[in-house]
Amino acid sequence: MIKLAVVAVGGQGGGVLADWITDVAERNGYVAQSTSVAGVAQRTGATIYYIEMARDTGRLPVFALSPSQGDVDILIAAELMEAGRAIIRGFVTPNRTTLIASSHRIAAVSEKIEPGDGRASSSKVHATAEAASKRFIAFDMEKIAADNGSMISASLLGALAGSDALPFTRESYEQAIGAGGRGVKASLAAFGAAFDRARGTAAAPSSKPAEPAIVESALGAGRVSGPQNLLRGWHAQAARIDLMPVAVRDMALRGLRKVVDYQDIAYGRDYLDRLDNAVALDSAGHAYALSIAAAKHLANAMCYDDMIRVADLKTRSTRDRRVRKEVGVKDGSVLQVTEYFHPRIEEFCGTLPAGLGSYIESRPKLAAFLDRRINHGRRIRTDSFAGFAALWFIGGLRRWRRSLLRHKVEAAHLERWYALALGYVPADYALAVEILNCRRLIKGYSDTHVRAQSKFDRVLSALDLLKGRDDAADWIRRLREAALKDEKGDMLDGALKTVATLNEGAPR
Repeated sequence: MIKLAVVAVGGQGGGVLADWITDVAERNGYVAQSTSVAGVAQRTGATIYYIEMARDTGRLPVFALSPSQGDVDILIAAELMEAGRAIIRGFVTPNRTTLIASSHRIAAVSEKIEPGDGRASSSKVHATAEAASKRFIAFDMEKIAADNGSMISASLLGALAGSDALPFTRESYEQAIGAGGRGVKASLAAFGAAFDRARGTAAAPSSKPAEPAIVESALGAGRVSGPQNLLRGWHAQAARIDLMPVAVRDMALRGLRKVVDYQDIAYGRDYLDRLDNAVALDSAGHAYALSIAAAKHLANAMCYDDMIRVADLKTRSTRDRRVRKEVGVKDGSVLQVTEYFHPRIEEFCGTLPAGLGSYIESRPKLAAFLDRRINHGRRIRTDSFAGFAALWFIGGLRRWRRSLLRHKVEAAHLERWYALALGYVPADYALAVEILNCRRLIKGYSDTHVRAQSKFDRVLSALDLLKGRDDAADWIRRLREAALKDEKGDMLDGALKTVATLNEGAPR
């Protein structure tokens, strides 16, 4: 008796994989049974496909309908964290189970809802899987499938065949794929690539990290195309990065690309002007931590989300290609895309000239009157000419962005935060870096942005309480991490109360 479980997230072809495995077993003189148990782990729910097989001796075996703890010979997981969940549930045992898992990640809901970086540790799952299983085979089977134009089920089957965990020939697996009659060529290509990786006959991707980007090579002057006046402006600004310390160049180049894409060359010049102020105060003795943090968070602060940015991104051809690829639209098919917008009076005023927007916001009755007419959901079909043209027009307002109210507000907030951080450099370098890193708290659009900025202000409100303390930087870091842990801010409230009691009778 051989017992095999497949754990797959919705849409990954787990049912097809189970059918293939059952077919392979029957082709080799085995009696097999396949069942499935739906779950609700993430996305549309992870499903456990359970297969039991035994040699056909003429007597009909009694098969179980679902896997039991400590009683699984082979477990296949179509995503890394599903392998971790299978280990927690006791389906993987060190003296028995061969664990085959794709190393790619699909973020769970619990990871997505955390305001900060809520990703679980992949390395911990790898280490646990190595210890919990008799044999652990893991590589990016999703990428192999995508590279060959197939589904991950084909590469999972290839990994199973390559592991030799089942006593069947490669040809019988390929015959099972061929019997399906749909997408056979692509499925066989993905199967073969995964088979070779599992056998170790294909070269594994290098784990060596990429070298830091060097400005000249990263810019790719010979590969960039566009109007000559824009190219000259771009290269003039990019050349300034070559004068910065080597440790700063990679992040500075990334930041420059982001702000130029967001606005224009002049905006990139403003970004580098601000960054130069941090570089001038920095030194190699601190590993240029201040400058690197400034390069990262200045770019994010200058590229705030507004109606113009949202409309610009939704009307780019790259987005249309990505949506078509994700949905799987075939050539010649029509794709209808409906975008949902719910603007508030704040977003409306933010896209007006600064004087007019301020005039409306300063008159509550007028603002409320307009809000009743603006503040409701709208569905815009961007596959139609009228819908696309409306968003394209809003996205085109970015050429006037610097004169609009939202930019005035964001620029003033950026200057206060940046001046505050650089002002602490002489007295407390580490604290200055942590103040720059607090910009991580501000993200999102509309109500999300308002809540994020409130957390940012509350964290920095502790600076007066921490003034003069040697551990001020550490406390600001703790407050920031508390703010990133939960959306409501309960952990931050508790941390702020702790800070408030630090100086009560405590010597410095």
